[in-house]
Order: sequence, then C-alpha cells, then structure tokens
Amino acid sequence: YGFYTVPYKAQGAGSGVIFSEDSSLVYVATNEHVIDGAQNIAIAFDDADEIIPATVVGYDETTDLAVLSVEKADLEAQGIENVTIATFDTSEEVNLGESVIAIGNSLGEGKTTTGGMISAENKTVNVEGKELEVIQTDAAINPGNSGGALLNMNGEVVGINSAKLASTEVEGMGYAIAITDVSDIRER
Repeated sequence: YGFYTVPYKAQGAGSGVIFSEDSSLVYVATNEHVIDGAQNIAIAFDDADEIIPATVVGYDETTDLAVLSVEKADLEAQGIENVTIATFDTSEEVNLGESVIAIGNSLGEGKTTTGGMISAENKTVNVEGKELEVIQTDAAINPGNSGGALLNMNGEVVGINSAKLASTEVEGMGYAIAITDVSDIRER
C-alpha cells in the first residue's frame, strides 16, 4: 500500500507515505517533526533486510510536513524492484462521521492500524505558536504513527497523522494534517 516506517536517530520512530517517484528516486511524505534534528535518516521497507538511507528533500514547519527521497538503486540493491504509490483523495474534502483508518509505526513497534471516524473537519489548532489546519479523528494516533497515513474507506490518503498534536488530557481525539499537495514541498 505504499506505507512504510521511518526510523530516525532521536529516540522513537515515525512513519511515512510513498507519494511519488521519478526515474531515480522514490519520494516519501512524513511529518516535519519526525525528521527535525535528525542527523541520519533511513527508511525500513518490509521487503528489505536492511534500512535504506534517505535524504530530506524539503520540509515546512508551518504545515508539519516533510518530503524524503530514497535512491531506487538502493531499493534495487535490497531486492525491491517496484514500489506502490499511495492514492490521495483528490476531493480535498472529508466529511464529519466518515470512517477512517490510521496506519503507522505505533510506538516504534511496527505497522499498526486503528479505525475511527472523522470527528471534526477543517479544524485549526495552535501548536507551539503555529496554527495548523487539521482533521480530527477518534482513531488512535500514538507516537510512531506520526507521518503515517489517515485513509478513507476507499484506501485513499486524506491526511498525514501527527501524534505531536496529541494531548495527555484528552482521550479519543487524534489529529492528521489536512493534505492537499505535498508536491509543493518537493519543489522547494
């Protein structure tokens, strides 16, 4: 499905979504806070025995989004000939009560999925002095899920999970960054 984990040097792990490729690179979207401060970034693919080095292509702190790239030659060296690009919901709309699934590397323990529904749409939250437009869901989004996909029931990505927005005072409320076009970050 094009969803893979992104280990990083700081304690913990994150997730990512394969969203594009060209003749030599595969591009992975994740959260900016997943890669913030990392000196070496590598991606673990299910079909590879070893982690594969990744490069930061660009990031945007104001949207908490980042794009990483991986060399196709490095993937091929691990026996990965093809990758699956995630499908994004192009309607740019989510509906209150719509069922969703959060995919990620919860607590750094490997791929997990949690189900829920959209509990608020087009919500603005303030995080560390920055306003982010988010999708609120009651699907559990835990540390390690950050950068993973929030999917609708058609298997389309509607948001990028962000555990950074979680609060210890509240249960059953997770957030995903509303995503319209991560390609803009790749071009920076």
